[in-house]
Amino acid sequence: MQNNLVIYNSLSRKKEPFKPLHPPFVGLYVCGPTVYSDAHLGHARPAVTFDLLYRYLTHLEYKVRYVRNITDVGHLENDADEGEDKIEKKARLEHLEPMEVVQKYLNNYLRNMDQLNVLHPSIEPRASGHIIEQQELIKEILEKGYAYEVNGSVYFDVEKYNKKYKYGKLSGRILEELQSSIRTLEGQEEKKNPFDFALWKKAAPEHLMRWPSPWSEGFPGWHLECSAMSTKYLGDVFDIHGGGMDLLFPHHECEIAQSTAAKGKESVRYWMHNNMITINGQKMARSLGNFITLDHLFSGKHELLKQAYSPMTIRFFLLQAHYRGTIDFSNEALQAAEKGFQKLMKAIETLNRLKPSQSSTMDSASLKNKCYEAMDDDLNTPILLSHLFEGVRYINSAADGSEKLTGTDIEELKNLMSTFVLYILGLKDEAAGAGDEKLTGDLMKIIIGLRQDAKNRKEWAMSDKIREDLKNAGINLKDLKDGAEWERE
Repeated sequence: MQNNLVIYNSLSRKKEPFKPLHPPFVGLYVCGPTVYSDAHLGHARPAVTFDLLYRYLTHLEYKVRYVRNITDVGHLENDADEGEDKIEKKARLEHLEPMEVVQKYLNNYLRNMDQLNVLHPSIEPRASGHIIEQQELIKEILEKGYAYEVNGSVYFDVEKYNKKYKYGKLSGRILEELQSSIRTLEGQEEKKNPFDFALWKKAAPEHLMRWPSPWSEGFPGWHLECSAMSTKYLGDVFDIHGGGMDLLFPHHECEIAQSTAAKGKESVRYWMHNNMITINGQKMARSLGNFITLDHLFSGKHELLKQAYSPMTIRFFLLQAHYRGTIDFSNEALQAAEKGFQKLMKAIETLNRLKPSQSSTMDSASLKNKCYEAMDDDLNTPILLSHLFEGVRYINSAADGSEKLTGTDIEELKNLMSTFVLYILGLKDEAAGAGDEKLTGDLMKIIIGLRQDAKNRKEWAMSDKIREDLKNAGINLKDLKDGAEWERE
């Protein structure tokens, strides 16, 4: 399939034609969550944004290696180089081991991503599983002279780096301005400059997560993990690095500096950033205490919510805005998204019942071209949805007899809706899924009843056969005192 995709590159600050380094292969790296709390609406936006990109690149017949990291060590409070590790703090509050905290909230995050119909990445590496790679990267940076060791900690020398390479090229920050605006915080006196950042930190006696290294027993800095893991799985130079706008500085800026210092060249060709979700104009964030978890949204159990909203309503809500624009949260906006999503699903259902006419009053080929043009224009989902709702209008008008669609038109519209709504946008009919679940539950009640009748008649062979057949079908039965319960494997 011909590629006309144009994406906004945060590095050049302009739209650029997407030309992968080694077509048809594409390397995509996206910053995943720090897993110490339940996923909130702000986490859903980058997940859905880059799921959309992944789906579209795959649809364009690229072979995409999609890497999304999990931060499970080294991310300190306030994104600083001093203080308590966010995961360790949560472990202390919940009386758990740090990796218990990681597993608990990672499980919840992945469950929420499945609910949002976010495809699994190709690789999902953890920072704690790549300590050796991070240490090797530190050694390279030290050998090139862009880092220094103090009291067992290793820091990146931003000022020295800036003399040869430009620090701040992604965010537009100027080092001289940083020098005048950043004050030295308590505990950072060992740095040459307050804007230098940690590559390795010597662990304090009470610090739980620690590893041996040539410099001290300690842990890696937060920025280091993405540089180490992205290049391990995608090569020294790869195509796309994505994440939220809040990571642009300092996290992604530091990534560029680390990789350039070690390799003598930048690792990323296209930087892509999704914008924030706001509440009353203020960024939604865990640190600000104004976030709403995805479980809250799905259950409706939050003081800011007037009702529960389904996962597909949330996904549709996020896709209504361009990924680089802000989205302001409100119940009214979510309710409007719910109506829009239901209208789209109902039209697809209506489409399957349409009877063809001998002639046509629509140009299905033109509609299809407009849908591709919208996606090719930096993933412009608001424009794409407007074209899809043009298709909805044709479907509904054909159903009431005011428009005519030939059999070819109907098949083209089915293909269009399947391609753009169900695959590229990743939306699905939740009502149909709920119906399937109810049907499965009802059938299982009947089967369990038949098996109980066999047991009452002491037909043990039949009882065992039913259990074995269900097991082969992926369903486990557990006998109870007053019946049985079932679960999928």
